[in-house]
Amino acid sequence: MTETDDLALERRFAAGDELAFNELYRRFSGPMYATAYHVLGNRDLAADAVQQAFVQAWRAADRFDASREIQPWLYAITRRAAVDIYRRRRKISAELPFDETWATAGELREEGLSLDATWQVWQVRAALERLAPEERQVLQLAYYQGMTQSEIAAALGIALGTVKSRSFRAQRRLAGLLSHLRETEVPG
Repeated sequence: MTETDDLALERRFAAGDELAFNELYRRFSGPMYATAYHVLGNRDLAADAVQQAFVQAWRAADRFDASREIQPWLYAITRRAAVDIYRRRRKISAELPFDETWATAGELREEGLSLDATWQVWQVRAALERLAPEERQVLQLAYYQGMTQSEIAAALGIALGTVKSRSFRAQRRLAGLLSHLRETEVPG
């Protein structure tokens, strides 16, 4: 599909065209699922997050700016839906310390992850361990606990600017430590 076709699809979606919605679902539900699964680590919850994200997107279709790309917009809605689900579940269940949230090799096999995906999970885990403790802590709270930067600042008793700078440094360092994954990605 060309860029012009994409814009036409986005305009049709914004106008409430159900066929455009179906096409968006066909094209983006898989990557959106991967985004939700990354946040939640659970197949059923990730599927729920994607469904919730598409419902929210459809309800907001008339407010979508069709001159912009739709993919980042859909992913942002998906991530928020996944974080909302995570936060609801966190309130219901007792929290585990971060060290207990790491998946074991057996759990990864039970989830049906491929050998490549399992290897990537372990690469991310090893890279996180190489971060400075205060940087790792900020990322853990943001991505595994679903906290906002303001919530992290309050929880740790540090300035919001400190949280932002630690998060920026940690993400930049993590990107460098994981750059080899981009080179070995296999198209899905």
